[in-house]
This record gives sequence, structure tokens and C-alpha cells, in this order.
Amino acid sequence: MHILITGATGLIGKEIVKCCHEKNFSVNYLTTSKDKLVQEDNYRGFYWNPSSGEIDLKCLSGVHAIINLAGASLSKRWTTAYKKEIIRSRIESIQLLKKALDEVDHQVESFVTASAIGIYPDSYDNYYEEDESLVENSFIGKVVEQWEEEADTLSGNKFSLVKVRIGLVLSKKGGALPEIARPVKFYAGTTFGDGKQWQSWIHSKDLARLFLFVVENKLNGIYNGVAPNPVSNKKLVKEIAAVLKKPLILPGIPESLMKVILGEMAYVLYASQRVSSKKIEESGFNFDYPNITLALKEIY
Repeated sequence: MHILITGATGLIGKEIVKCCHEKNFSVNYLTTSKDKLVQEDNYRGFYWNPSSGEIDLKCLSGVHAIINLAGASLSKRWTTAYKKEIIRSRIESIQLLKKALDEVDHQVESFVTASAIGIYPDSYDNYYEEDESLVENSFIGKVVEQWEEEADTLSGNKFSLVKVRIGLVLSKKGGALPEIARPVKFYAGTTFGDGKQWQSWIHSKDLARLFLFVVENKLNGIYNGVAPNPVSNKKLVKEIAAVLKKPLILPGIPESLMKVILGEMAYVLYASQRVSSKKIEESGFNFDYPNITLALKEIY
């Protein structure tokens, strides 16, 4: 199989590329950095610039599936200008891929795009499945809603279309986990607020496998990219401390303090979304790391 990946040099993208090569799949990837272009037998880079509408159409040559992970990071301070960039980067990337597909005679059978569980309303009680119609009334909720609406413009094509709503990705190599674990390592580990908010997480290796699973099985629709057993923020921090053999001694950090430090972005630390993995499991996918202890022990 031959797969085109956007965002291939990011945390999730690198894990997917690794999985592809383990399966002897060839990878084309799109990058906005010309110094990241390499040409190997099973890993070939192509330039694109969604902001200016530039794309090397040769990236689609021989490609059977597209995995779209493009989008500006959410981990930078959300200034007014950067919030526009977060939305624009996601919308323009899909628009440019759609334009490229319309311009060439391609063999694409599956298009899979990243999305996020941030679309689900903040709740301590609900257990969200993919058919939930309500959208979280926050910046992140609006971002994901627009992101998915743009992806839906591809639904008229002959290939299958999947949106993977990703939860908290656990990896030692980047993302949120090292930031959560850092204070724990220095005996300053604590929860955010009362720690009761739900964290729907997934091991990065399982997420990479999940993306390839939906590609290989030509699934359609929305699938939650989360592990089967969500945990509270308090449970997550306790498990990290246990694996690292460190004590927890500090009280929870109030949201008001984190807003001073991080601005509006602090919202993501306190939002509660308990999300179900039932649909992807019923499709035949099996998690290697279904519980938080197993995942953290593998990582650390």
C-alpha cells in the first residue's frame, strides 16, 4: 500500500510512518519546509504550502490512501491572531488536498483526517459516542466543528472518508504527557482543579495503528481515537506518580491561576470529556494498551 501523510514529521505522524514501514507500506509526505524533503525508496517528501495554495501534485502518484494530520499546534498561547491560524491551517489544508484530488487522475481509496474529542460538550456525567449532536461551546468546539465540516466536502468522492476524533495522546516523545509528568518528577505533581474532570486518552502507538486500521478496512464515518478506559485527571496524575515512584503532595491548581499563566488555552486542562471507544472496537480494532497503568509502564 502507498500512503500520503500530511503532518508526517509530527508526534503522531512519525508513529504512523513507523507503522507503515513495519507493514512495508510506502509513504509520501507533504511538508511546508523544503529542508525536510528527503527521497528514499519508501519515504518521499513533497512540498506544499496551504496558505498560498501550492502543492506538488506528484505527491499523489501511486497513492492509495491519504492521512491528514495538518494543523497548527494547540499548545501555543491563543492570541487572537493565533486562534485564526489554528482554524485557517486546518481548513486550508483540507481545501488544498481536495483541489489536488480534483486536478489529477488518482487511485485514492481512503481519506482519513484527524479531528478531536474537544467537539464534545464539557461534562462530568455524559459518556460520548460518535453520534452525539451537541457541540462544546468553546473555541476548541468551534474549531473541530469547522474542521469536520470542511472534511465533509470530500464526501461526494468515490473514496471512503473517516474523521478520527483524537483524545489525549500519551507519548514520552512529546505532547501533553511530558508536561504533566515534569512537575511530578520534581516532587511538585498535582491535579488541575479538583481533578475530577475526565481525560480520554490513547497511547501513541495504538493511535497510529488505529489510523492504519481505518485505512486498510476502508471504514467510513466518525471514530473516536481514545482507549477503552478514560480516567479522571486525579487518577492520571496518581498513576504517573506511581510509575515514576514519586509522591503527590500539592493541592490542585485552580483554573483562575492557570488562566493567568496560559490565557484561554488553560481551558483544555480543565475540560471534562468521557469518550467511548466502543465503535472502533466493534469494527475489529484491538488496543494493545487498553488501561492507563499498562500504557504508562510501556512509556516509562
